[in-house]
Amino acid sequence: MRALTSSERKALRGIAHALEPSVHIGKQGVSEGSLRQLAEQLDHHELIKVRFLAAKEQKKALVSVITERLHCESVGLVGHIAILFRQNEDPEDRVVEFANLHTG
Repeated sequence: MRALTSSERKALRGIAHALEPSVHIGKQGVSEGSLRQLAEQLDHHELIKVRFLAAKEQKKALVSVITERLHCESVGLVGHIAILFRQNEDPEDRVVEFANLHTG
């Protein structure tokens, strides 16, 4: 996946504003089970929010682990919520089309 531009990140944060967190990371941190759940959500929705319920002081490091393991991008980190994006490789299955985003 190519790196996102700052205007694409901004547009994705705008879209994510209306989303509810779909995955919660608790005391176990980033486990294999949570990585599977995150991967499924990214495959289906492309843009998701993740809420950190525990280990809040380590959230930046945890987001780094998630993005590295799942080959996704961190779009933003607001409070205890991370916004993640991974575009579907198949153009037919894409949910977010950058050509349709208003980045002005």
